[in-house]
Amino acid sequence: MLVISATDLARRTREVLDKVVIQGATVVVERNQRVIARIAPEVPLMTASAALAGLAGGLLPEEADAWLKDSRGNFDETVRDPWA
Repeated sequence: MLVISATDLARRTREVLDKVVIQGATVVVERNQRVIARIAPEVPLMTASAALAGLAGGLLPEEADAWLKDSRGNFDETVRDPWA
């Protein structure tokens, strides 16, 4: 973890951001020896389709139907007025 002053961050913003992006470093910014901020790389998100893309061979039609039925579970699909 890199610790820098707010002044150094102002002077070397591009260099600091490159370290965050390229090296995945977290940077702690201090002002008057007090931590005021942390700059960290974004946590990658995975979509459901990306997660399912890794399944070898996919699902059989019967398995897909069973999964779809189970995924809907006990959801109430009626539309309600939340103000009523």
